[in-house]
Amino acid sequence: MSQTAQTSLFPEKQPSAQGLWPLPSGWEWMPLGTVCQINPRRPRLERTDDTPTSFLPMSGVDEVDGTITGLEERPFREVMRGFTYFEEGDVLFAKITPCMQNGKCAVARGLRDPIGFGSTEFHVLRPGSHLTADWVHRFLRRLAFRLEAKEHFRGAVGQQRVPEDFLTSSVIPVPPNLDIQYRIVGRSETLLAEVKEARTLAASIRRDTDRIMEAALAETVSEFDRCFRLLSVGQLAEAGRIRLAGGGTPSKANAAYWTGPVPWVSPKDMKRWLIDDAEDHISIEALKETSARRVARRAVLVVVRGMILAHTWPVAVTTVDVAINQDMKALCPDESLKPKYLGYVLRARAREVLPLVETAAHGTRRLKSETLESVTIPDAPLPMQEQLVTYLGSVQAEVSEMRRLQAQDAELLDQLEQSILERAFRGEL
Repeated sequence: MSQTAQTSLFPEKQPSAQGLWPLPSGWEWMPLGTVCQINPRRPRLERTDDTPTSFLPMSGVDEVDGTITGLEERPFREVMRGFTYFEEGDVLFAKITPCMQNGKCAVARGLRDPIGFGSTEFHVLRPGSHLTADWVHRFLRRLAFRLEAKEHFRGAVGQQRVPEDFLTSSVIPVPPNLDIQYRIVGRSETLLAEVKEARTLAASIRRDTDRIMEAALAETVSEFDRCFRLLSVGQLAEAGRIRLAGGGTPSKANAAYWTGPVPWVSPKDMKRWLIDDAEDHISIEALKETSARRVARRAVLVVVRGMILAHTWPVAVTTVDVAINQDMKALCPDESLKPKYLGYVLRARAREVLPLVETAAHGTRRLKSETLESVTIPDAPLPMQEQLVTYLGSVQAEVSEMRRLQAQDAELLDQLEQSILERAFRGEL
């Protein structure tokens, strides 16, 4: 069949992000809704309420590998209503943002028995006689397919989903027999296994890179601990050398509060060392009329509430005036303390602070004010503070450059993975 003849069957697909390309002889473009059952109806099940049944939450799908890593077992009575039904060998495709874009798609394998239930945010595709589950799975995992699916989202922002009719009308290349699919999938799996091995090595290198800064912080601050008098944050606050400030959240009901020039920093912004902006901004009116307060530049910000405190204590230094939310604290030093010096010392104290984090209501984590105020700071003179800041700044710069190069390598691996998938569905493997 010529390319013209193939594509003319699906004029609505021209042009598209998914695209249609020339296929090898004997291959055909076919709608997914023709070669798969999309969200097939659940049959009548004869099971007792206590029968252990496989259950798959969205978190149980690994978005990098596209495999099931967190299959659970629950009594049938807990899953029989309100969840997505599937069977062994079905392909599960996340329909909600951002899970879909992240690649949460897997073949249902390893179920306790032939059936299972899972998140309501899965679409279920059951391949017919023309396709293998692995063929469908790998096709849906292509970045090009996910990008096109995103263009067809429906629903409100934050709750957007891929509609069923998009899957039904999308087309997939179908080789003339299953043996070709098995051969190509097998070849692609071999190549993708090499990509996975490279990613594992890269992850190990990233962990080692992170330890470089941790080791430098621990060694340098420990030396200062031995050489200088230690004062707690509370003592420094009493002496007027540090001012502690909290934050607040303006009412979301007042849109005027959320259009303005002031960066409003929350824990989601605390992924970097220097804060010069934030994802959200508030107005001057919000500072005047709500619990939100301006925090001047040169402040050290710390997170005091949130699940991130289960494993990490984020610390950052502001380079501009900001406001912060109620899950944060600002330590505003006077001229006797350099902000970066204070910030580096607090980062070095994370190992001591994290075990003192408490579990608050609803399971979230909380660092009490008295715990923060008990953290000690070496009372070093300004020239010594500057030496520490300069040294750790140079280490930070080296680590940042290493991370930049590692990010480039990760992007190249992602591109290689997508190249393998694209070649597979062009019959080039």
